[in-house]
Amino acid sequence: MKKFILIIMSVILLTGCQTKDYKKEISFWTLQMGNFAPYINEIIDKYETSHDDVKIKWVDVPFSEGEKRTLAAVMTDSPPDLINLNPDFSAILAQKGTLEEIPQEKLSTFTPEVVRAMAYNGKIYSIPWYATSAITIYNKDLLKKSGINKVPKTYDDLFEISAQIKSKTGAYSYLPTITENDTMVKILNKYGIYEPENYNSDASVRIFEKFKTMYKKDLIPQETITMTHREALEQYMAEKIVFYQGGANFLNMIKENAPKIYEQTDVAEQFKGTVGQNDFSVMNFVIPVKAKYKDEALDFCLFLTNEENQLKLAKMTNVISTNKNALNNPFYNDYSNITAKSRSISAKQINNIYPQMKQRRNQKEINMLVNTAVQSILLDKAPTEKVLEKLAHSF
Repeated sequence: MKKFILIIMSVILLTGCQTKDYKKEISFWTLQMGNFAPYINEIIDKYETSHDDVKIKWVDVPFSEGEKRTLAAVMTDSPPDLINLNPDFSAILAQKGTLEEIPQEKLSTFTPEVVRAMAYNGKIYSIPWYATSAITIYNKDLLKKSGINKVPKTYDDLFEISAQIKSKTGAYSYLPTITENDTMVKILNKYGIYEPENYNSDASVRIFEKFKTMYKKDLIPQETITMTHREALEQYMAEKIVFYQGGANFLNMIKENAPKIYEQTDVAEQFKGTVGQNDFSVMNFVIPVKAKYKDEALDFCLFLTNEENQLKLAKMTNVISTNKNALNNPFYNDYSNITAKSRSISAKQINNIYPQMKQRRNQKEINMLVNTAVQSILLDKAPTEKVLEKLAHSF
């Protein structure tokens, strides 16, 4: 009898071990989402409940270490199954052949504009999660004092009214941080200039000349060539500029640090160029080629990014959903207050973001060279055409 009991216990123990061994453990990395642990864990719990054979192992990576740790991981034989990245670095990994191609039919629930903008060589290697799209934040009182009745829609509109704003209010219309990161590259993109080799085109020369004229006539601050978007925000809160372009999250900073300016603040669509598309940023997920459970990782990712879960995240933050059903939710059609209005404007901009310049392997170097060219042109160190000719031949 004792032997029989021992045999039964051994079978139970063995069966338990086998069940555990056969459970598929999906390794899932996010970028600095620790503050949203209850939200992430709830999604994991729901998914695991309906998928008995899957266990999700979540690792939250500091933003500053994301690219370094990801690059090291995808080069191994056992990388994470699902990794949260930005499209720029995702494109670099796709170029290296380290990412699994995502069947486009699997992304039918996402906004087509976002999916199309994320393509690399006509193929998709990432799944969109959430997006942001800058809006124009402006001082209603200063605009009224300047005698301007309409908020400018394009950079050209802005150039035309800057002198009037300055003469009537003493404030600058705008502080374009055109030597910060890829700001100038994005402006060129809005005028249909996507390839660095075309930076010396007539259209490009005209744009650079416009900013040079504004700079020389003191219609944009001298600090334009050095200031960051945070410093530009400080100028806005000090009533030294009328328009500020940034994410809806900056409204909270204005409200906390300059409540009187916040009362005078309203929002509108971001400035456009001749093409008419909007800037946007998106965070996505990728699946490494060497991932062990690629199908399961994709299935979990599509659950994480579904309509319900994207809306929950949007309501906790200032991010914009990329799921097209979520974007059609009444949550994104609310203009009852400035926060809701900014969210609704950003969401609508996501539907008009194409075409976008494709990131290159040396994109950071390109940005740096463009920013150096901006400084040379604004400071009149050399003729615009000559600077841009040299720039275009640098690639």
